[in-house]
Amino acid sequence: MKKNIMIQGTMSSVGKSLITAGLCRIFHQDGISVAPFKSQNMALNSYITREGLEMGRAQAVQAQAACTEPSVLMNPILLKPCSDMGSQVIVNGEVTGTMKAVEYYAYRPRLRGVIRQAYEKLCETYDLIVIEGAGSPAEINLNENDLVNMGIAEMFDAPVLLAADIDRGGVFAQIYGTIMLLPEEQRRRIRGIIINKFRGDVEILKPGLDMIEERTGVPVLGVVPYLQLDIDDEDSVIQRDQTVHKPIEIAVIQFPRISNATDFNPLARLSTVHVNYVRRTAEFSDPDMVILPGTKSTMEDLKWMRQNGLESLVKKAAAAGKPILGICGGYQMLGEMICDPHGVEGGGQIAGLGLLPVRTTFSPVKTRLQSKGVIQAGNTIFKDLSGVSFSGYQIHMGISEPGEKTAAFCTLSDGGEDGAVFENVAGTYIHGLFDGDAAQALEKLLLIRRGISPSQLPKAMNTESFLQSQYDLLAASLRESLDMNMLYQILG
Repeated sequence: MKKNIMIQGTMSSVGKSLITAGLCRIFHQDGISVAPFKSQNMALNSYITREGLEMGRAQAVQAQAACTEPSVLMNPILLKPCSDMGSQVIVNGEVTGTMKAVEYYAYRPRLRGVIRQAYEKLCETYDLIVIEGAGSPAEINLNENDLVNMGIAEMFDAPVLLAADIDRGGVFAQIYGTIMLLPEEQRRRIRGIIINKFRGDVEILKPGLDMIEERTGVPVLGVVPYLQLDIDDEDSVIQRDQTVHKPIEIAVIQFPRISNATDFNPLARLSTVHVNYVRRTAEFSDPDMVILPGTKSTMEDLKWMRQNGLESLVKKAAAAGKPILGICGGYQMLGEMICDPHGVEGGGQIAGLGLLPVRTTFSPVKTRLQSKGVIQAGNTIFKDLSGVSFSGYQIHMGISEPGEKTAAFCTLSDGGEDGAVFENVAGTYIHGLFDGDAAQALEKLLLIRRGISPSQLPKAMNTESFLQSQYDLLAASLRESLDMNMLYQILG
């Protein structure tokens, strides 16, 4: 069997990440030792490994689908956009620096050895590597020194499956245009086509499938239906259905550079809770609770919230006694002052919302670690969460010093403390806080505040068990949709 297969796409967001996760699950089910690999990822949703290293969350999800431990070897280069022109560059899980696009383009050839070394180390452990591309291989302005698509396929001699999104329309033009823009030697690497996100009767597609096979010489491996699955998203927020009426509403401020928004997926799965991602004042109604999430650019996103009027609405909700929670950058914003003496976000200082007696100073050293502990909310509005355990992670470049009026929001298993709570406002650096029992504990707290008895609530499914069931559903759908015999022939 060949050691790899690569999933590329006609453009971004065609479903490459989920297809890769589904194939990892299938190969694991078939008894093959398999790992995902994406040489370079650009995303604000990241994951912290057991060693305290940072990688793209999509590859962590794919590793979980393959029932193996996430490793930075699976994503040696991670770019986290911090402005429209620049990104923080993370190599092998550690911050290298912040670069503008033109600087990174010049720096990129030095990373070939990093990518090769990571891939070869994976090959020492796993029988099969499922490689994910990025964007489109037909981005002809970026083909020189390509490190994410055909350049990687050539580096590791990988057969390629090309995925296209029919839900956006123009799927046959996507496929034909992508293939025809490639040089002949790269076209030959494409061994199969996957049409993704289809709604309707496949029979209607068959004339088009026959024509695209004839025009390109590449067989269609299958047509995958539009799947209603709940698997963590690669990039920021996907707005959930806003027409669903549930008794509890949690408003999450959707910052322009919101990061690790997957923190709130467990809340959105609850039967009585509607998570409303708010970008403008018109979307802020009368929520039962407000959450300020993490962000890659705390100071700029605080200015954004101040300028568009959302800051005043958050303050009014706090004054009305509503529970207010900040996570990571959101925690920093809730404080009195944010100082940046080292120029981490451009330097200077900015006043926070003043809802927590906390002062934050940015540090050039990024904190990256997995954290376990229990919530200790004291005699505050969050007191019913006290004693609830969590297992999450921290990823931030700031140190927050709570004032005397506050109590720690969390007690960590290593004996330390995290966060601060004061009356109806709390903040924490813990991502993944709601992946365990805290989601349903918060649901009960908010229901009681509404005067609704939570006694009849069904027990929430454990997050890990729920996600494993979603991976199984994804794998089953791909097995039904794809020609598995052809897939294994492509693998040799």
